[in-house]
Amino acid sequence: MKYTHHNNELNKNHIGKTVFLKGWAAKVRNLGGLIFIDLRDRFGITQLLIKPGNAFYEVALKVRNEFVLEAKGVVIERESKNSTISTGEIEVEVIELNILSIAENPPIIIANETDALEDTRLKYRYLDLRRPVMQNFMIKRHEITQAIRSVLVEEGFYEMETPILGKSTPEGARDYLVPSRLYPGHFYALPQSPQIYKQLFMVAGFEKYFQIARCFRDEDLRADRQPEFTQVDIEASFVDMNDVQEIVEKVLVKTFKKVLNVDVKAPFLKMTFQESMEKYGNDKPDMRYEMLIEDYTEYFKTIDLPLFYGKNQVRGIILEQGLVTRKRMDQLQELVKKNHGEALATIKYSEGQYTGSIVKYLNETELKGLYLKEGNTLFLVPGQFEQVSSALSALRIELANEFKLIPENEFKFLWVTDWPLLEYSEEEARFYAKHHPFTAPVDPEVLKNNPKDAMAKAYDVVLNGYEIGGGSIRIHNQDVQKLMFDTLGLTKKDIEERFGFFVDALKYGTPPHGGLALGLDRVVMLMTNTQNIKDVVAFPKTQSAKDTMMQAPSTVDSVQLEELEIKVGK
Repeated sequence: MKYTHHNNELNKNHIGKTVFLKGWAAKVRNLGGLIFIDLRDRFGITQLLIKPGNAFYEVALKVRNEFVLEAKGVVIERESKNSTISTGEIEVEVIELNILSIAENPPIIIANETDALEDTRLKYRYLDLRRPVMQNFMIKRHEITQAIRSVLVEEGFYEMETPILGKSTPEGARDYLVPSRLYPGHFYALPQSPQIYKQLFMVAGFEKYFQIARCFRDEDLRADRQPEFTQVDIEASFVDMNDVQEIVEKVLVKTFKKVLNVDVKAPFLKMTFQESMEKYGNDKPDMRYEMLIEDYTEYFKTIDLPLFYGKNQVRGIILEQGLVTRKRMDQLQELVKKNHGEALATIKYSEGQYTGSIVKYLNETELKGLYLKEGNTLFLVPGQFEQVSSALSALRIELANEFKLIPENEFKFLWVTDWPLLEYSEEEARFYAKHHPFTAPVDPEVLKNNPKDAMAKAYDVVLNGYEIGGGSIRIHNQDVQKLMFDTLGLTKKDIEERFGFFVDALKYGTPPHGGLALGLDRVVMLMTNTQNIKDVVAFPKTQSAKDTMMQAPSTVDSVQLEELEIKVGK
C-alpha cells in the first residue's frame, strides 16, 4: 500500500474518505474488545480503531509498542476528542492492517517525557531519536542549516569543501591524529577548523566562501561542547571588521525570522573585551539581565578588614531581592572558590538592619556609604582581576538562574570586540595567540615593540551568554605574518614544517581578507531552547568523549596496527 497521508494531516474534512497510513505503534489499548492503536510517524499521531469481527482483528491483537504497521481505513468522527493532537477529532476505522516489522520491548520510553538516564539514551540513540521532542530538534537543525545556507548563497558566497585529512598544527586544542599506512610514522590531523584552507581560497581569488564544516578538537567536554562539532565557516576578501559583522548579522537576523518568526534587531550591540570582563566577569556576557560587577577596591582601602588585606582588587555584585540562607551561602562560597576566587564576603540590608559576614568590621557611616536598598545583598570577592572576574561571573550566573532573573524567549546578541592579540604563559615563558596565529594585529608596530599590549582585529558574536561565533581579519602581509610567528617563539624550522605552504602562498599576492565561524550546534541549541548540546547533535559523545552506542573508542585488530607500524604501550 502507498500511504496517502502523514499522521498529523487528517481532520473532520476527511471524514468518509479511505486513507492509507504507515508508522510505528506508539500506544496500544484494548478497551472491552475495541482495540485502539496510536500510529506515529515523524509528523504526528493518528488513532486507529479495530472492532471485534474485523478480518484483521487477530493481527491487531498481536501489535505491541514500536511495531511498524501499515493500515487502510475510513476516517470517522471520534467520540472522545483529544485536543492535544492535531488529529484529535477523528480516528481511522481499519479495513486492512499489516505488520511490517515487530519490535522487542524498548529499553527507553518513546515519548517526549522519558525516565531513561542519558547514558541509556545515548546507547540506544536510534530509539531516543524516535521521540517527537528529539525529532523536532533534528528537524529544526535542518531548517536552521538551510536558512543559513540560503542567506549566504543570496549574498554571493560559494559553498566549497576543504579536506578532513590535513596537517597537524598544534597551537590551540589538541589535534586528533590519523596514522598513515603508506607513510609509517607519519600522521594526518583532523581539522580543528578549516582556517588555513579557507584563507587559501582567498589567495586563490574566490572572494566569498562558506562551508558547513565538521571540526574536531581533543579537549575536555562540557554541556555546550563536543569533540566533533559543526561550524558555519565564512570567509571573504576585501572586507574589514564591520563588513564581516554585517554579513553575520544578516545571516542570523534572516535565520531567526525564517525558522522561529522572531525579529532580531541589527546592528547588534558592541562591547569591548575589557568592558565585558570588568562588568560581567567573562568574555561572553548574558545581556538579558543586569546585576553588573562593580569595583569596590577604593572604597575598602581605608577600612580595616582582614579578609581584604593585600588584595589587588575588591569587586562585587548586588542581588536586589532574594533570600539566601546560611546553608546556601556556604554553597555559594564553595562555588566562588571552585571558580578561582579566594573568598566570598556578604552584606545584606533588610528592615533597616545590616547583616552579613563582614558587617562587624564596618561602622554605620561606612555601611550607609554602600547605598544598599531594602532587600539588597552585596556579594564581594577580593583578589587578582582574572580570579575575581571568574568567581563573580560564575556567582552572577548562579544567582540569576536561582532567582529567575533571566527572561524567557528573549534573544540578546552582542559583539565583543577589541581583543588582546596575545596571552602570556608564565609557566612556558612565551606568548600564545589569543585566537590563532593568523589574526591581524591592529598595529604591527605595537606587536613588534610591545607585544603584551598588542590588540587584535578580532570579534566574537555572543547570544544569551554563549559565544556562538568568533572571527577576525587575517594577516595578508608576509612580513607581518613572520613577525607574528617570531613573537610566538616559532623557529624557522617550526614555521617551515607547520606552515611552509601557507607562508609560500602569501608571497603570491594575497588580498586583505577576514571571516568568522559560527558554532552551528550552539546556535541550534539556543534556538531550540535546550541547555544541552547533545540534544541537537544526532549521534553525540558522552561527557567522557565515548560513543556508547558504537562502543568507541575501541581497540583495533593487531593486523591493522602492524600495517600502520604502530605499537600500543600498556
